[in-house]
Amino acid sequence: MRKALFCLFSSVLAFSVLTSCSSNTLTSNQLNPPPEGNVPVSLTITDDPPQGVSVLFFQVNLTAASLQPASGSAVSLINNPIPIDVTQLQALSAFLNTANVPAGTYNSLSLAFANPQLVIYNASDTALSATCAVGTVCQLTPTLDNSATINITSAPLPVTVAANTPLGFLIDFHLNTIIQSDMSVNLSATSGITLAQLPPFSASQPPQFGLVTGTVESATPSSNQFTMQTGDGRTFTIDSNSSTMYSGFPCASLVETISCVAAGQSVQVQVASVQSDGTLLGGQVTYLQASGQQTVVGTIVAIPPLPTPAGETIVEMILHQSPTASSSLPLGGLAWVAVWSPGSGSQNTTTYSIDSNGFTIPSGLSFASNNDLGVGETVQATVVPGTLQAVTGTGIQSGLWGPPAQLSFTASNLQLEPSQITGVIANIGTAGNFTLGVTPSIFGGASPTFQAQAIVETTSQTTYQGFGTGGFSGLATGESVSVNGWLFPQNGLLDPAIGPPIILAQTVTLHSGGTF
Repeated sequence: MRKALFCLFSSVLAFSVLTSCSSNTLTSNQLNPPPEGNVPVSLTITDDPPQGVSVLFFQVNLTAASLQPASGSAVSLINNPIPIDVTQLQALSAFLNTANVPAGTYNSLSLAFANPQLVIYNASDTALSATCAVGTVCQLTPTLDNSATINITSAPLPVTVAANTPLGFLIDFHLNTIIQSDMSVNLSATSGITLAQLPPFSASQPPQFGLVTGTVESATPSSNQFTMQTGDGRTFTIDSNSSTMYSGFPCASLVETISCVAAGQSVQVQVASVQSDGTLLGGQVTYLQASGQQTVVGTIVAIPPLPTPAGETIVEMILHQSPTASSSLPLGGLAWVAVWSPGSGSQNTTTYSIDSNGFTIPSGLSFASNNDLGVGETVQATVVPGTLQAVTGTGIQSGLWGPPAQLSFTASNLQLEPSQITGVIANIGTAGNFTLGVTPSIFGGASPTFQAQAIVETTSQTTYQGFGTGGFSGLATGESVSVNGWLFPQNGLLDPAIGPPIILAQTVTLHSGGTF
């Protein structure tokens, strides 16, 4: 999966780091050109899941990050702690921050972490404690195994920061390495967190600097810029050019441009590059919600067979992302969401849609009613005002299992988002598809030998990352990959008697050596 990205900039160099996590921030230095002799530095993060455990949610705070020069004092890269949802970065990256760094040579990168939170699906054949039974969703506040701070000195370090030459680093979390058998977290485990240097920006390759989500503070279309603030308080300036794509905005213009961006909107930006003045160039800007709305992105983990009125379905979701970081929608919480099929007669009829972001959805794949719901889907839900019930406190203590915080609401809109699923290629078809095996899985069965499968469909728009040979021909059976794409269950169920779900792949990422 992907890692975190730090970006360092000075009049000499820009430095960035990507990892398999989400949530990114930019310091106030980004609002002004860096002083002479300083280079903007940015950070992005991503993630990989451990084998043998269905990790639904893993968040950790990055509390400190600094570069140590060959001589002199360390240079801090962040001002405040940054929460990172690692599980949302299996095939994606999150942009974390930029900082002004003096030009020169740096020998090491120090990272400090705190407050890990873990939510799993117990797919084993035994209870993990008196409160984490087989086949249930459980939360743990794990201990950090004497590894809250790590110091990276191996390649690509040492690095020389040079003026006007942006540089990026990719930090990779390997969850199947850092999460131990006792469910503690050892960040210092061998190859648990690795660092790579990003290649220079090129208009011919996909953006590599990750995603950042927040609320627009101001927009100046005449300058092709807007500023945004993340839920945890980081501020970024976003530049736009002729290559920047805008999608989903409620705009009168037939062609969506920066003129559609307005203060108060929540947006997600795919960062194309970090520029020499520390501003971020937007590759894709996606509209999430209007001012005053409450939306949340989550993964469906169950559709319990509850008695409900005709047209209503209840889905259970693990919450992963709220654009405004509302405390009433706690990340890692378990939400019971009521949705109503169109035409059901309810005043709370749910609108269904697909966040395709310009990707062509083949005919026959739809997300239009409750019949298209399925476990494993990632969806963005808009809360009907007045339906959100108070969160129940769980009081989970460090090292102890318990149920996640629970809440409930009715959704006025449900938008299908790309899911991220990791597994091993079991079979390669001849029509641009392959079978992906996932063990164990929340998709069904409590047995540790349960083998869940999904059919991955690719198109000419699918991109491939980490393969020596580009395209579908570079795939091979036995390889570990993460797929970022839209999940379409067959008849809304993952039942071998009916057939495995279909994942329409936007991106296929290779995990070299099988390490996630």
